[in-house]
Amino acid sequence: MVTISHLVEKAVNEQPLLSYCIEQDIVSFGNVAEQLEKSIAKELGKPVQRSAIVMALRRYAEKSQEKAKVPRFDFRSEITLTNHLCDIAVRKGSGLFGKLPAIRETVDRSKGEMLNIIHGIHESVIVTNMRHIPELKRILKDSIIHVQDHLVAVSLRFSEKFLYTPGVIATCLRLLLWHGINIFEIVSTFTELTFILHENDALKAYKALQELVSV
Repeated sequence: MVTISHLVEKAVNEQPLLSYCIEQDIVSFGNVAEQLEKSIAKELGKPVQRSAIVMALRRYAEKSQEKAKVPRFDFRSEITLTNHLCDIAVRKGSGLFGKLPAIRETVDRSKGEMLNIIHGIHESVIVTNMRHIPELKRILKDSIIHVQDHLVAVSLRFSEKFLYTPGVIATCLRLLLWHGINIFEIVSTFTELTFILHENDALKAYKALQELVSV
């Protein structure tokens, strides 16, 4: 049976910024309830009391604040920016793995050029320098799904606790979301976290993350 609590939780979870504000206790439950009242009544198929929505929001807040109690983490880090990048999405199969040596030979890692190859179930993504787009198009031909250029990589390097501390990536993601920054790719290794963004968002992302890592 669908309840007001269920619908409130669903509505809040669909709005990450609202969820974050409730978790941080920086919103008025009355104002939020007013905004949600019409949609919840529509889904229930009957009028609802605003006070019932407020109670559901309070329960949601208590639950989310309890979940947010994760181990403390030292976010201090240097931020590295790498520009003039592209993101090439390709279909898996079509001899992709046989073409990887040619792709690696195209990129000069000794000169600091970037090459990240991320494999999904049905697709792979190649993140590298924009200047290699013509050659990669030649190598990959019809297997290319999409090419996005004018990207930057924003990289952070943490301690080894990064791998074992819940919420570190989520904290960074939420901060970027708060500033309206779209993320094209996320690359995570043992101690490094890299976000691939459009170059128009580079300065905003740097400033936002700088506030986090310099505390």
